Amino acid sequence: MFYREAGDYKTTYAEDSQTFPLKLDRYAYYTLLAVAFLVVPFVINDYWASAVLIPFLIWSIASLGLNILTGYCGQVSLGTGGFMAVGAYAAYKLMTSFPDLNIMIIVLLSGAITAAVGVLFGLPSLRIKGFYLAVATLAAQFFLVWLFNKFEWFYNYSASGQISAPTREMFGYEVTGPSASAPAKYMFCLVLVLGLAWVARNLTRGRIGRSWMAIRDMDIAAEIIGVNPLKTKLTAFAVSSFFIGVAGALFFAVYLGAVEVGEAFGIQKSFLVLFMIIIGGLGSILGSFIGAAFLVLLPVLLKNIMAGALGWPIDLAAHIELVIIGFLIMLTLVLEPHGVAQLWRVAKQKLRLWPFPH
Repeated sequence: MFYREAGDYKTTYAEDSQTFPLKLDRYAYYTLLAVAFLVVPFVINDYWASAVLIPFLIWSIASLGLNILTGYCGQVSLGTGGFMAVGAYAAYKLMTSFPDLNIMIIVLLSGAITAAVGVLFGLPSLRIKGFYLAVATLAAQFFLVWLFNKFEWFYNYSASGQISAPTREMFGYEVTGPSASAPAKYMFCLVLVLGLAWVARNLTRGRIGRSWMAIRDMDIAAEIIGVNPLKTKLTAFAVSSFFIGVAGALFFAVYLGAVEVGEAFGIQKSFLVLFMIIIGGLGSILGSFIGAAFLVLLPVLLKNIMAGALGWPIDLAAHIELVIIGFLIMLTLVLEPHGVAQLWRVAKQKLRLWPFPH
């Protein structure tokens, strides 16, 4: 087989510990990046951008954030939708209060504001865990949605309660607003996804990531060997909330353009991101992308088949879609609890050893 490491020599520790130690993996990664940056922007249309690519990129960031908290640190959260709402409303207030502020800075500041809120709601994790922590973050979800609906200041006293993203440019191209082009929005989201995935990968491979995993595996033993549970858990909540806040800002400003908090960031969004990391794989950067791709592409595929090709009613197709997704989640939990990413790791390992017994 061609998937071999024979002849792929490493002469330094840095080469041996790099993210893609095999040349074939690196070549595949560089090819994927080249296609994403140099081919897709020139062939993308509005349908593929709005239905597949931009949602996939935004949900990938949200999945990365939740996977850091739940997959790597072991802290269960059901408040993802509420934290995305914090990012969205922070972006809206920054865009309307500082018209000359760069949109990239606005998105990153929205993530930082969400990180501060995430730390606040992460404080109960010091005393409770498991089911009780899930209930506490679920309460945060409902509280944040209520807060943004209750106080008119958050939506600038609009009569409708809806927030709309003003037009903003990046390098002369509009990335928000009604006239923003699909390639510009796609490239803006792609750059953020690449940067945040790089940050997540390096964090999880370093000292901070090892502390997260020590708390996840056995918090008492981790504390005995010197891991500070207060600092570690709050760091995980901060980093996770930062990612989710960035996803919420992009979801509002770049993808939808106008939202109402109850409809756009309800509890179903929290469960959607949780299902993504369950299917993709807990504690896996690749699993975050696989889960996001799966739950973005599957509904589009099912709607095209059932409502388009078969002519079924839209509401019936939507209900069958939920049934299929629920069945796949149960199947994943039963057959491979570590998700699709684990299947990919096992397949790669078998290819590296084939045809020898293992």
